[in-house]
Amino acid sequence: MNSTSIRGIDHIGITVPDIEAATQFLIAAFGAEVIYESLSRVDPPIEGSKPEKMLLLSKGTQTVAVRMIKLQHGPGIELIEMHAPQQLKPVRPSDFGLQHFALYLDDMSAAVARFTAAGGVIFDHPAPNLFPLETGSGNIFCYGRTPWGTVIELITLPTPPPYEQKTTLRRWRP
Repeated sequence: MNSTSIRGIDHIGITVPDIEAATQFLIAAFGAEVIYESLSRVDPPIEGSKPEKMLLLSKGTQTVAVRMIKLQHGPGIELIEMHAPQQLKPVRPSDFGLQHFALYLDDMSAAVARFTAAGGVIFDHPAPNLFPLETGSGNIFCYGRTPWGTVIELITLPTPPPYEQKTTLRRWRP
């Protein structure tokens, strides 16, 4: 699709069990900053048939807090604390649907240290990219899970990957 109507990703929404704990994790792990709160815990929760229909929520769901977070570059992260009669655990990367989002960084060792110190769990040590078109000296990644279960990929591509020899299109980089 070659269209100027889409300018990029505005934000990623993540449902969390505790917005304060999730915010503190993102601050400690990534130096995140709070931009604003759309809905505070002191406000009445958003609930009822209208938001249930608009957002495809389970019956009885209450949205109790919503906060927009900023990382250094790229889209915002909207944290949403919802309470519902039944809430499922986050999906695994092998399940259908959104499986992770990736954060581009320069210092993998420092990022992994901050991520784990903040309470995240890294699945395996950082390693060279799995796909030949993304390889290159220092091009490494690893996956981890936040305390509430969202999977985040940490990635750095300091060397132009081989795919750049095959196309003029480029991945976003800060």
